[in-house]
Amino acid sequence: MMEDLIAIVLAAGKGTRMKTNKAKVVHKIYGKEMITRVVEVAVKAGIEDIVTVVRT
Repeated sequence: MMEDLIAIVLAAGKGTRMKTNKAKVVHKIYGKEMITRVVEVAVKAGIEDIVTVVRT
């Protein structure tokens, strides 16, 4: 049942191994941030409830 699905996006990585101060998920792949791509795929899959776990 699609209405019971919830996407949990783990987006708390620092990106230190990428040698940057930016969070990993804000790096762009083909002009679009990784977090945007993940959320778009979840929406295309019909998931309406999306929870993003971040680190502040």
